[in-house]
Amino acid sequence: MTGVVISHYQVHQVIVGRQKGASMIDISLYLGVSVTQLYMDMEGLLLPDGEVLGWEALKEIEASTSACFIIENGSPKAIQFYSERTDRLYSLYPTAGAPTMLVSGIPMHRIKGTEPHQDTMEKIRAIKPVVGQVLDTATGLGYTAIQAAHTAGHVVTVELEPAVLQVCRLNPWSVELFGNPTISQVIGDSYDVVAGMEPSSFTRVIHDPPAFSLAGELYSADFYHELHRVMRNHARLFHYIGDPNSKSGRSVTAGVMRRLERAGFSQVRRAPKAFGVVAEK
Repeated sequence: MTGVVISHYQVHQVIVGRQKGASMIDISLYLGVSVTQLYMDMEGLLLPDGEVLGWEALKEIEASTSACFIIENGSPKAIQFYSERTDRLYSLYPTAGAPTMLVSGIPMHRIKGTEPHQDTMEKIRAIKPVVGQVLDTATGLGYTAIQAAHTAGHVVTVELEPAVLQVCRLNPWSVELFGNPTISQVIGDSYDVVAGMEPSSFTRVIHDPPAFSLAGELYSADFYHELHRVMRNHARLFHYIGDPNSKSGRSVTAGVMRRLERAGFSQVRRAPKAFGVVAEK
């Protein structure tokens, strides 16, 4: 497990406990992954390593509703990394459940009316059972690869941006991405990586690309042809798109479905609960 990682959700419990005069508090030091009972006194919260997280630092975290913090030498440090290559900032954003990632302020999971873990499960359910050899075209925080690995024989997950994996390494919900031998990580552009893969390699493909405005090539007919090529007969594809009821979502969905059919996919249909479409080879 990574070091102490908390957000305003966890710290709020500490502040309320102090106001009630409590000397002990049950708190998660890993964004809800597990719970620990800790002492608190006039100085602050006593961490397991003996350090004290002072009340001023705790108030700073509580006031920062859009960041997750790692604690270093008793001080909070926001989890965020800047990439010169993409000129984008990648940061860990807290929710009441698993955190999501912000890419220049844009969340990479649905968080309205749901949370990232539930969002991931909807994608997995869209092409269940997730078995055999699985391709995950966009690692992100690794939630899809981790969940797929629970039932699949092997998962290959591709990530373009090393800064994303820096965030992953500090996210308690991403630990299994680096410790599960069923998961193989590839660093590179999915557009190029998939083109270099052997044909008929995968039984399931989970294609969860960034927004069309950020990665239009991953919505192209050429890329869909490559996905079709690396899939086995009767393999299933899930393609995340976005809110199917929004104006842009309806437009992108219609175009995606047409291009998937032209690439050779059959049974192309909407998966509204997962905000995407599914198709078969």
